[in-house]
Amino acid sequence: MIKSVLRGFALATAMSAVAFAAAKNPTVGGAAMFDSKNIIENAVNSKDHTTLVAAVKAADLVSTLEGKGPFTVFAPTNEAFAALPKGTVDTLLKPENKATLTKVLTCHVVAADAMANTVAKMIKDDGGEHDIKTVGGCVLKAKENMGKITLTDENGGVSHVTIADVKQSNGVIHVVDKVLLPKM
Repeated sequence: MIKSVLRGFALATAMSAVAFAAAKNPTVGGAAMFDSKNIIENAVNSKDHTTLVAAVKAADLVSTLEGKGPFTVFAPTNEAFAALPKGTVDTLLKPENKATLTKVLTCHVVAADAMANTVAKMIKDDGGEHDIKTVGGCVLKAKENMGKITLTDENGGVSHVTIADVKQSNGVIHVVDKVLLPKM
């Protein structure tokens, strides 16, 4: 009897811990994000990231972002892609533009697991601005203002982190409101 009660208590405690852990991750694009899933497994469920997912597929980066990592991905929304000049996305998705698309996408990826508080600390430690080198070779300028992180790309475009710290099994996603562009 005691063993049965203890097993029930242990099961309830474990289920509460799982529910609490799952509740920590924000939803993105109306979908739950699970820290037990990788970047691709979560991104495909976000209705706000269908353009990003299509671009990652077109650039053959799916297996990379399903990999061990760790990765930090600054994930532009569909609205961010739609704000690019008319025809840009369609042009980038063409097979003959795969190298350019890959460069654009990898300028949103860092080979580290950088939660927002880590980025904010680096910004503070560097006197208000921190250079973030991406796997695509781009340098993003990170700043923090009133608890919000902004990223400035190599062309002076500014993107705001709108949803931070979406934990993944192979890193973290920060949703951004603008596509970060490399110098071409």
